Amino acid sequence: MNHREKACLLLSLLTAGSLYPGCAAAEETTTGAQDLGEVVVTANRTRQPDVAVPAATKVITARDIEKSGAQNAGEALAKTDGITYAAFGPNGAAMGTMSNDVVIRGVGNGTLILLNGQPVSWRGKYDLSSIPAASIARIEVVKGSGSVLYGSEAMGGVVNIITKKGAANTATAGIGNSGQHHYAGSVGDDRLAITYDFLQWKHGVDVSKSDVTSRGKVTGSTKTTVSGIEKRAIGLTYQLNPQLSFLYQYLDTRDTYARWVTSPETYAGQLYNARSYKKQRHIAQLNYDDGVYRGGLYFNSGTVVSVGPSNFSAAMKPTPDSFYQTREKNITCGLDLQRKWNLAAGTNLIAGMDWQRESFERLPAHNTTVKQAGSYSRNNWGIFAQLTHDFTPKDTGIIGMRETWTSGANDDQNYHNFSASGQWLHRMDKENNWYVNIAQSFIMPKFAQIYGASQQAVPAEHLKPQKGINYELGWKQNHGAHEWRLALFHMDIDDNIAASWNSAKSDYTYANEDFRNTGLELSDKISTSGSMSYHWGITWQNPEIRASSKGYWDRKYGRLQLTGGASYRSGKLTSTLDASYLGYRVQAPTQEHSYAIKPYLLTTWNTIYQPDDRQKITLTVNNLLDRHDIISHSTSRYYCAPASYMLNYTYQF
Repeated sequence: MNHREKACLLLSLLTAGSLYPGCAAAEETTTGAQDLGEVVVTANRTRQPDVAVPAATKVITARDIEKSGAQNAGEALAKTDGITYAAFGPNGAAMGTMSNDVVIRGVGNGTLILLNGQPVSWRGKYDLSSIPAASIARIEVVKGSGSVLYGSEAMGGVVNIITKKGAANTATAGIGNSGQHHYAGSVGDDRLAITYDFLQWKHGVDVSKSDVTSRGKVTGSTKTTVSGIEKRAIGLTYQLNPQLSFLYQYLDTRDTYARWVTSPETYAGQLYNARSYKKQRHIAQLNYDDGVYRGGLYFNSGTVVSVGPSNFSAAMKPTPDSFYQTREKNITCGLDLQRKWNLAAGTNLIAGMDWQRESFERLPAHNTTVKQAGSYSRNNWGIFAQLTHDFTPKDTGIIGMRETWTSGANDDQNYHNFSASGQWLHRMDKENNWYVNIAQSFIMPKFAQIYGASQQAVPAEHLKPQKGINYELGWKQNHGAHEWRLALFHMDIDDNIAASWNSAKSDYTYANEDFRNTGLELSDKISTSGSMSYHWGITWQNPEIRASSKGYWDRKYGRLQLTGGASYRSGKLTSTLDASYLGYRVQAPTQEHSYAIKPYLLTTWNTIYQPDDRQKITLTVNNLLDRHDIISHSTSRYYCAPASYMLNYTYQF
């Protein structure tokens, strides 16, 4: 450890960190702030009313999550304006590192996931389905580049999941179709929370159909089922004092994917291969916030094991003795420090630094397809500053800068990047604001991309950092019962890092390509004094990529997204219907031209009945119309689960 690293570590221990950008701050609102809507802390690392933030933002409260019937963070985000949903099975099931993704404005690898302001992704991956909805106080979504304040990965946007500080004494039991079970409990008070959550989807569900190719030729077809989905989450949160808090979460996810031959008829009905996946994660945070200083110490670890038989080769030849197994471990630990100075009336400066130690270990395994183990690590450093100045009572300008670099990487595979941003907010009156936001962004290549995560991944040691710029013009209005939001955006990304599957060699490579997207977002949240409330949104965009394997601009995802919902409340009953429609869709193979597929329509109907203050009965129906929609967006075709229900009973002691 060099002197710079020692100094930074000592500084972190002396000023140890907050629910940064601040769980405590995020949950408190003043009377004046309430008049202007929700308070947002993620967008500019400081508390601001949403209507006064010069960026496209979305706040999902604990009450919103409860009314929607979402069981985890992934489901809470699935029907959000401007977010494309992607998954590989019911209940947020994930095929190892192929996790359920949050795609903001078409940037497939550009969403930074934070838990209480601290990063929780491992080698660019995350599993939001493992974070129980009951533990979430609010979710803040900031669309557009957040790299200047938050560093790598925040290219399409930032999602900050802020957990609850305390807990009531409750017990929950639930049952549903397809062998679904839900058991949860919490004990605590306003300072302490100990929580447990278990979700199970026991019976098998068909999730995918795919062709088998060998040397570029189709040799057969298969269908894939997923079963034995289990998710366990254990959490501990303790507020040591008003400024200092501690959080620990243990997350355990397991599922099994079985792939069955459907053609040729000679082998129809036989098991092609099977994969059982186990992911275990530990998240720990020590967080501090006194209004001037904020900071956080965090530790994340994740172990992924994939194991199962492979009974056929790509040429559809039986290989009964073949066995697949991979193991990997990822660890990130770091700190994030910030101070705020009020330089003069209407002028303030936020400056800080962050450091992260990142390691990736490919573990040896018995009968493994990975020929050799490997261990890689590096340090990610960043210093940032943001100056805010009120030029007039109606006009505010914001300038931000960040320098980021890596050190200590294997074979001196290090990178550096400088990025800047500028924002302008004009207050037309108390209820109306318009803004301009121009920001650069970047993503550093990941270990799995540089060195290869498995035998099928070809190392790409010469990848360049992914760089981009986001232009945004927006308008926000809070008037009466309405919260209007409008954003016109354009994104340009150079050297976008993407994976390309080679069916002839049965492997995939990482390469740099270009990405662009232009779009318009319009939404309205309507809160009435009566029994009904509504929300709706429309996004029109045109995400495109230009890969070296194609040499032309090709479409991705979908152009039109419609989201909406209505909630009815009468006495002890609350019933909510939510939907998200993605139209003008395409599948985008890496080697072939994109092709049109039918839209998806995701629906959830949730009803809550509270007979008294201690009891609550919830009935949630997902995929209300029982559609068979594709919810993946590349060559593979993964389908949403059939219509399903979950009935929960909660008692508060």
